[in-house]
Amino acid sequence: MYQRDKSVWIKHLDFIILDILCMQIAYVASFMIRHGFVWPYEDPGYRNIGIIIALVQICTSFFLELYKDILRRGYFQEFKSSIMSTTIVVMFVFTYLFVTKTSSIYSRAVFLQLWVTGTVLIYAERLLWKNLIRKRMQDKRYLQSLVVISTEERAKETVDVIKKKTYTGFYIQGIILIDSAKENSSDILGIPVIAGKEDAITYLKRNVVDEVFVDLPEGSDQKEVLAACREMGIVSHLNLGRRVRETSHMMVETFADHLVITSGINFAEPRDMLIKRIMDILGSLVGIAFTAVLTVIFGPVIFIQSPGPIFFSQERVGRNGRKFRIYKFRSMYPDAEERKKDLMAENKMQGLMFKMDNDPRIIPIGRFMRRTSLDEFPQFFNVLKGDMSLVGTRPPTVDEYEKYEMHHKARLAAKPGLTGMWQVSGRSDIVDFEEVVRLDTEYIENWSIAMDMRILFQTVKVIFTGKGSV
Repeated sequence: MYQRDKSVWIKHLDFIILDILCMQIAYVASFMIRHGFVWPYEDPGYRNIGIIIALVQICTSFFLELYKDILRRGYFQEFKSSIMSTTIVVMFVFTYLFVTKTSSIYSRAVFLQLWVTGTVLIYAERLLWKNLIRKRMQDKRYLQSLVVISTEERAKETVDVIKKKTYTGFYIQGIILIDSAKENSSDILGIPVIAGKEDAITYLKRNVVDEVFVDLPEGSDQKEVLAACREMGIVSHLNLGRRVRETSHMMVETFADHLVITSGINFAEPRDMLIKRIMDILGSLVGIAFTAVLTVIFGPVIFIQSPGPIFFSQERVGRNGRKFRIYKFRSMYPDAEERKKDLMAENKMQGLMFKMDNDPRIIPIGRFMRRTSLDEFPQFFNVLKGDMSLVGTRPPTVDEYEKYEMHHKARLAAKPGLTGMWQVSGRSDIVDFEEVVRLDTEYIENWSIAMDMRILFQTVKVIFTGKGSV
């Protein structure tokens, strides 16, 4: 029976439990450093905080995928991840104390010590546990035995690719060369050739084989070996294609009663998309409340400096070419679009975007609003409607989109966002449109909820520093 790879959350349940245990130990130690040898759970308030810490760790491990590729991380990467894990917990605790107006009851020193002590303990625990797991994964007693079935021409490349993938849960027991008559007592990249075409089925029947990887040229008769594996209960993996790019995402599924290979720039789990939409709705509701306040403050100033509408609406291009109307506070004079063609010589962007320093079309208050990104706040209405997301790619104008080359459209594979990789990587400091495309495509290829959270935090920093603003 074949057990599919577990989700990251279930697969690394051991790390989650150990992290929770370490954080509780750090919590007790921090409390005792501040208050002496007193058990913190005897105090109802501190007991509740202890429970909240554990619940936050469980939620963040489920939603943010903090344990993805944990066995492949280096020391520095793991240290950053440990800091991030404890920082999220401590920030949530402080937020809870602020919202409940109970911060005066608790010692802030306890939670600051918790942040330091928790980081050290979790970092040390992860390194030790990973070392134990890695040693265990080198012991064949705990691994699945895999036999590669291929040809002399293809076997070397196939084995080389498989061997480069670490921590896979299996080891290559041997190679069956289907274009050889019998076992030839040779090896390929240190893996023995254990059988040929004539004795392949016999070997699979008489030896311990958990799984086989079948990699044969197109047109080869694969039915016999696959049927034999199925009859013997051996799990078989049929290679449907040679190596693909590391950024390729492919899966086999049923589509309209047809077995198909589905590929795309990235695949998103329904759970993750639900979380992203909930974040969008909650964030947009808060943003719309701020937009109402900003309208009262800046609306009259915009109208006095440039009589006309307070808000600016423009047709933009969203996910996969869908068109929608974007909303902003008007930061330019009403005839800005008409004057744009006269200013094209001043465009500092290389490619299909328009940016210029000291744009004369911007009204005085508009410069401040653009520098602080306040002009973007009405886009929270677009987020609530579903045209945009909090984090995504920059939505192009229709005239930009009509000039797109084929690879440019990849950046429209996701919903456009209020902020994104481009915005937190320099904004107008980036003057090459191809770099914008690269950053947006990189975001889509590597998207995760954790990445969205990082970009949102970085966006706040960019807004307050004004780095790269127009």
